[in-house]
Amino acid sequence: MKKRNLNLTTILMVAICIAIMSNSNAQKKFFLSYDTSVTTSHKITINGTEIPYDAIVGTLPVYVEHKGDIPGNPTKPRAYVQYTYYKRSDIKDMSNRPLMISFNGGPGTGSLWMHIGYTGPKRLKVSPEGWPVQPYGVVDNRYSILDVTDLLFVNPVNTGYSRIINDGAKEDFFGVQADINYLADWIALFISRYERWTSPKFLIGESYGTTRVAGLAGVLQSKQNIFLNGVVLQGNCGIGLNPSFSSAASSVFKLPSYTSAAWYHKKLPADLQSQDLNDIFPQAVDFTINEYLPAVTRAGSLSAAQKDAIAQKVSRFSGMPKQYILDHNLVVSSSGFWKELLRSEGKTIGRLDTRYVGIDKENAGERSDYNAEILAWEHAFTPAINKYFREDLGFKTDSRYYVFGPVQPWQQASPAQGGGGFGQPAFNVGDQLRNAMAENPALHLLNQQGYYDGACDVLGAMMSLWNLDPRGAFKDRIQFKAFKSGHMLYIRDEDNKEGNNDLRQFIKSSIPKENQPIQY
Repeated sequence: MKKRNLNLTTILMVAICIAIMSNSNAQKKFFLSYDTSVTTSHKITINGTEIPYDAIVGTLPVYVEHKGDIPGNPTKPRAYVQYTYYKRSDIKDMSNRPLMISFNGGPGTGSLWMHIGYTGPKRLKVSPEGWPVQPYGVVDNRYSILDVTDLLFVNPVNTGYSRIINDGAKEDFFGVQADINYLADWIALFISRYERWTSPKFLIGESYGTTRVAGLAGVLQSKQNIFLNGVVLQGNCGIGLNPSFSSAASSVFKLPSYTSAAWYHKKLPADLQSQDLNDIFPQAVDFTINEYLPAVTRAGSLSAAQKDAIAQKVSRFSGMPKQYILDHNLVVSSSGFWKELLRSEGKTIGRLDTRYVGIDKENAGERSDYNAEILAWEHAFTPAINKYFREDLGFKTDSRYYVFGPVQPWQQASPAQGGGGFGQPAFNVGDQLRNAMAENPALHLLNQQGYYDGACDVLGAMMSLWNLDPRGAFKDRIQFKAFKSGHMLYIRDEDNKEGNNDLRQFIKSSIPKENQPIQY
């Protein structure tokens, strides 16, 4: 009897141990180590040349100081950042091999968009114009810039597989300056870990990522002594140099983007519709700045005839009915335009890409029920990125890949600056970028923008560059180009090829000749 009890006890203890080990293994799959990596080797043909490369998917810790830490000596990791690093494996001397560090936006979205949409060695399977197709997945990206630069795709905290750990707090990461500060520290750690200190370095940011990289250019230089060769703004959202999103002036400056959308959907008068978008866009800009804005500034002092004349011209350049414009005191919000343009057809148009259309529950109203373009992109990108990490790159975890992660509330600026949550005024990373360019004669800037981007529009991006360089002192170091696409210009095959070629040339032209003095 005693022997039987002993056996039962032993069996019970073994069962408990197995359960504990199983739970531990499950947690290991879910909670990634803050310092780990998986390496796989691949080949791709770009412009007729076979390029061998290693893909390194991993995590590195984020050290943020807390109260009680010795200044400059945080006691523990308080988050980890997950990254994907592509490195040509046939190049041994990295001193002249560029490194491009890529960020997407949100804030709160992962790096998947440009990773498998634009510059990486694999590209999302979509239609030539960028609509989802099945089966989902990726194919070789024959336009990738991996031939001329190594690539690092970064998921900020609570995006992708990156997470807060230990006693890390939201305030350490979720805000304009906090985000820039910890990512600058992390980039310095990455550069040391992978021995890239002497490599020419570039940042590329999309959407809110343009805010991120503009600030990083300044902080990397001032706090980490990391001097960049180039910054790329892809889908520039104003970098803090334009009117507030909620101001009347902001809606006025959107008119050229309305023109682009109306041209695409064939809603302009015949004489404008017959012209190329590249020809009518400057006309819309000229009217906006020289006639429309002054008229709106005068507001109620305008006579009825003057209001009618302006409304008629706004209608001409936007495809909206004149009476609709008059009913809105000459200024129609972006959300109102996206709802109104195709209302007669019972459809809405997208926000970040006005080529996409949706159908609302009610045709009435001033705001769409959903963003048609975002859902189309999630439709295609989400299954593809998950499959790619797990099956192609061998990075398996039970953690969820946050396409859009929980990062709110987002501190837009310090309380002393009057800042609050996202969308509020008082952030200005443009000054940080301007200072970096002034202090570093080797720093170049490229802005790529989509005509059909209704949120981060072309005129807004142009204005931010005008304000970035009010003296015109950096003209020879700033390039701007617009494409007949939306926010993610690369979603169209034609623009993906052209955009990558422009990046390739930008990288090459932004690296000084060997031993050339960097000076004014």
